[in-house]
Parts: sequence; C-alpha cells; structure tokens
Amino acid sequence: MSLRRPHGEGAFQIEPGTRKLARIRVRGVVQGGGFRPFIFRLAHEHGLAGWVRNTSGEVNIEVEGKEIERFLDDLKAKAPPMARIEGVTTTIHPPKGYTEFVIKDSLARVGEYQLVSPDIATCPECQNEILSPRDRRYLYPFTNCTNCGPRFTIIEDIPYDRPRTTMRHFVMCPDCQREYDDPLNRRFHAQPNACPRCGPHLTLVDNGGNPVICDDPIVATVDLFKQSRIVAIKGLGGFLLACDATNPQTVNLLRERKRRPAKPFAVMVPTLEEAKRHCVVSPEEEVLLESSQCPIVLLERRSDSLVSPEVTPGIKYLGIMLPYTPLHHLLLREAGLPLVMTSGNLSEEPIARDNDEALRRLSGIADYFLLHNRDIYSRYDDSVYIVEEGGKEHLLSHQGEPRFPEPAYRRYGE
Repeated sequence: MSLRRPHGEGAFQIEPGTRKLARIRVRGVVQGGGFRPFIFRLAHEHGLAGWVRNTSGEVNIEVEGKEIERFLDDLKAKAPPMARIEGVTTTIHPPKGYTEFVIKDSLARVGEYQLVSPDIATCPECQNEILSPRDRRYLYPFTNCTNCGPRFTIIEDIPYDRPRTTMRHFVMCPDCQREYDDPLNRRFHAQPNACPRCGPHLTLVDNGGNPVICDDPIVATVDLFKQSRIVAIKGLGGFLLACDATNPQTVNLLRERKRRPAKPFAVMVPTLEEAKRHCVVSPEEEVLLESSQCPIVLLERRSDSLVSPEVTPGIKYLGIMLPYTPLHHLLLREAGLPLVMTSGNLSEEPIARDNDEALRRLSGIADYFLLHNRDIYSRYDDSVYIVEEGGKEHLLSHQGEPRFPEPAYRRYGE
C-alpha cells in the first residue's frame, strides 16, 4: 500500500486493496478544535481512504481500509485536547472503492445544532512565532493555528467554516492559503488563519475616536500605561479596561470612572514566573493558570508584591491571569509590569463588544482605545476560579468579576 501527495485539496491517494467501509457519526464538541484535520491525519496514519465533513449537528466520516478498528480506538483516545466526544456511532458497509481521503465541504442541516469549541489560549508554537524576528508573523497580534485562537467568539453559524465566522471579511493571502490547504501544516483548515499581509490589524485612537499617529500601536499603548493612562483594549470576547497595576492613583481613577469603589480588579502578568513573584502559587493553581482557557485564578498575595493594594482593597489575595492572545503577550512583554485587566463596562452593564459601541459607552472611562477590525460575534468575559483546600477547582464567575465566597475568606484568614 502506497501513500502519495494528492492531486486535489486535502487528499492522499491510496492504492486499492481488500478493505471494508465504516460510516461514523461523532457528536459532542467536535467543531473548532482541529477535529477534521485530526481525522484526516489519523486516516493517513492508518492507510484509510474516504472522507470527513462537518454538519450542523455532528461530524460525519466514511473510511475504507484494513485498520478501521485501530482508527476508531485512536479517534477516541487521541482526539484534540479541546474536543469533547459525547458519542460515536459506527455502522459497517460494503466498500465503495475510495482511493483517497478528503475533507468534504460542510453540510448545513436545518434544525440541527452542536456545541463548538471555546476560544483557545495561544499555543507555544504561535508564541514562538510572534517572538521570532525572522518569522513572517513576528509581532503579529492575531497569530493563531488549529491548536489555538478564537473560536466561540467569532462563529456566527454552524457548521464551523470561515464563511460562517467574522473572519469571512479577510481573504487569505497565497502564503496563508497554502498553509490552510496543506495537510501536514498545523494551520490546515484553521479557520481564523491570518498574517500581517491579509489579516486583522490594530488601530490606536483617543477617546474622541481620533487616530493616534504612531509606528507601533502596541508600543504606543505601553507608553500610555507608563503615563498613567487608562486604555480600553478590544480582546476576544469584548473590551477590557487596562492600566498600570502598580500605580495606586491610576487604579483609583479607574475605580472612580468605572463606578466600582471596592470590588477587586483582575491583574494580567506576562508569565507564570511573574505570577509567582506576586502570589503564592500551588501546583494545582499553576495548571489552571496555564490551561487552554487561561482563567483568572484567585491567589494568595505575597507581602512584597508591587501590585497596588488598591487593586484588591482590604483583601490579601489577587485575581491573576496570564496572557491568552498574541496581543496580550505582546502588550505584557513590552510593558514589563502587571496590568489591571477588568471588564470594559460600567458596573452592572454588559461588556462592550463593538468599536463604535465601546467609544460611545467607555469614552468617559478610558483615555485611549486599542481597537482592531475583526468583529466579535459573541460577547464573552473571563472566567474566575479558586483552588480550594484539597486541590479542588471552584468556578466563581463566568463574567470576569471576581467574587469571594466564605471558603476563600477562611482560606486566607480574612
């Protein structure tokens, strides 16, 4: 049996032989997490021909070959980290004589629906690219691949394909298209794939909407932080209000403008090592901080932390999170200091999502706005967790506003 590169997109030829055919239906969170590329590579690995495609309600697969049982075992055991398989149905049929494996166009079915992957924090490979001067995505704040990047917040409809996301406005350049079409590339069928040549870009404006002339919006934004300014930053699921977390005057000004006199703010730091400089971090908390969702985690504050006490007035612990997008990584790397990152809203209001909406609603809070031109379809704020005694994770909030239950107070002697 021989494998060779295809004559068509996303295919590997396979010479005919004795085989059987399996029709497979997979249900669960199996769109948006690289599931189809995974199935493609798995079929290639086991010498199987056939196809895979998304539908509105599930993923459908047909495979022919000699190792279908092993393929099915690996489908469940080796699925991508963000996939959650809830059910697999398999039926065996006479072979059809497939000679290659392909990813078929998605099929929309009226009345069917399935869950999609949440947004995924920037993977190590993409982090390396944005920090590598010779890479074509060097310092590009919208770098992503099949293993990371926006999902839930950009999907407008299912099946999950680029035309059904807010990335439909960005036509891939030849280099990005080659990555998208290459089964051996980690950007194979990565729907948000983009680069500086063809993807979203940043714009820095003042609170009147007037563009700030600068060579690099990220460097200019960091300069504003160091000038005690408050900046509204468009993220994955909406806007965040950011400022220097070590400056008590700026933090208090943010409290006054946001009408939030006492509730704690979350803080973003560039690395786990930096988190440990400000807080006591257990092994369980480390895992949570570096997980694919990069939530806010409530941690015991160290007495020598430089974070202003005004961030969490009267409380001996901090809500810490690590960067989860390339934009955040670049901002925190350039800033070299912890930043308050709190929901872009007045207290009790929903988080601002669109550029015009943010300028209208947040101009009385933020001095400047770091915008981008990739639309957000679904608002989503950062989750908040605490690790309780015994290492058990406890979700406190889906809305990014840390709340401190009695166990937390008892834990830290409040």
